[in-house]
Amino acid sequence: AAPGSRSATLGNKTKGKPQKQICQVVLDHFEKQYTTELGHTWTSVRDVLTYPLCWQYAILLNKFSQSSELENTLGVKGYHPAFQRPLPYLPALLKCYIRRTPGRFPAQKHQPGKLKEYYLLNASSLLPVLALEVKDGEDVLDLCAAPGGKSIAILQCAYPGQFHCNEYDDLRSRWLKQTIESFIPYPLINLITFSKLDGRQIGNLKPELYDKVLVDAPCSNDRSWLFSSNIQQATLRLMQRKELPSLQFQLLSPGAETADYAATLYGGLPVCTHGSKMRLTVSLESSGLLLKHCILADHWSILRALSQGQKTAM
Repeated sequence: AAPGSRSATLGNKTKGKPQKQICQVVLDHFEKQYTTELGHTWTSVRDVLTYPLCWQYAILLNKFSQSSELENTLGVKGYHPAFQRPLPYLPALLKCYIRRTPGRFPAQKHQPGKLKEYYLLNASSLLPVLALEVKDGEDVLDLCAAPGGKSIAILQCAYPGQFHCNEYDDLRSRWLKQTIESFIPYPLINLITFSKLDGRQIGNLKPELYDKVLVDAPCSNDRSWLFSSNIQQATLRLMQRKELPSLQFQLLSPGAETADYAATLYGGLPVCTHGSKMRLTVSLESSGLLLKHCILADHWSILRALSQGQKTAM
C-alpha cells in the first residue's frame, strides 16, 4: 500500500514484532501546527513520520572495517551511493548507500573487541558533516554527540588533531562511548576525548579552542514522540517542546565563542565572518549548527528543500 493509505494504526509488521501505535494526541497536534507551517508539504512529511520503515534508511560504511562482500550485497539489494560528485566536499572514503524502496537493513549488534562494518542513519544526517569540511589535523568539537553517528561520519572524512565528543546526559554518554568503540580502532580511539559537560558552558571553559564545532542541538524528535505509548507523557512532551528554541539558542551562543573565528547573529541565523568573507548558510539538518561555516537550521529545513526538488540523497 502507498504510504498515504495508512491509518493511525500501522499495518506493517516486521518479523512478528508488535506494530507501533501512533499517539493520536500527538498526531492531532502535528496536523494543526504543520498544516499551517508547511502547507501542502505536510502531506508527504506526514507519510514519512508515520512510516518507520522510512527511517534510518541509509547505510554508512566503516572505513576501519571495510568489506567488499558487504558492498556487493548492497548492490544486489538495489542500494546505490547516496551522494554523487561533484560536491564541494566529499571524501573518497566516506561511503553511504541508500535505495529508493523503503526498508531497513539489519543492524549489527555491539561485540566488544570487534568493529562494526556499517552504521544505520538518515542520509540527511551527513549533510552537516559534509558542510563542516573537516580536514586532517583540525581540532573538532561535537557538542551534543550522542548517539554518535555524526562523530563516526567525521572520522570517516578526516583525522582530526583533537576530537572532543561531548554529551551531557549520563545514559546517552555511555551509549555514545560504546558506539565509538564499535567503529573506531585503537590507537585512534585513544585520541578522542569524551566529556559530560553542559554544552552551554563549554564556550566559557574552552574559548577559541576548536577549528570546527558541530552542534546537533536537542530537537523535538517528532517521529519518536508520535509513537508515545503514554498519553500523559506525550502531552507533557508537547509542552516541553516549546522550551527547545531557548535551549538551542543557549547552546548556540557559547558555541560561537568556542570556535576560533568571529560569529554573529543575523535575523535569527548565524553569520560567520572569516577574514574578509561573510557567509550565511542554512543547514539541511534537524536543528543543526555548524561552526566555521556557521549553520543553524530549523527542524523542517531538509523537508522544505526536498519538497522544492533539491534532493541530495534520493
